[in-house]
Amino acid sequence: MLDSTLHALADSTRRDILMRLADEERSVNEIAEPYDISLAAVSKHLKVLERANLVVRRKEGRKYLCRMNYEPLVEVSELIKTYRKFWEARFDELEQFLEEQKDKENS
Repeated sequence: MLDSTLHALADSTRRDILMRLADEERSVNEIAEPYDISLAAVSKHLKVLERANLVVRRKEGRKYLCRMNYEPLVEVSELIKTYRKFWEARFDELEQFLEEQKDKENS
């Protein structure tokens, strides 16, 4: 599931759609409104987001409403935390190494 989430987040239009859905549920037409692309192209973006479980679509009368699902982002957040810990440890080691080199030069 993480792969499909990261794939969905890799596109700037899809990230923008998610940001717009973070505020409120919107119809497909409302989602498509600010973009200079076809409704079909927006629908394709929404399908990618749905497959990643980042967007949930429901039908109300004759229109489809979409809302954001935050759950997949928890897994992404955990991945980022893991990488952050890894890189912070590497930077700490580098800092210690540089301090040791500096001390050797000053001796």
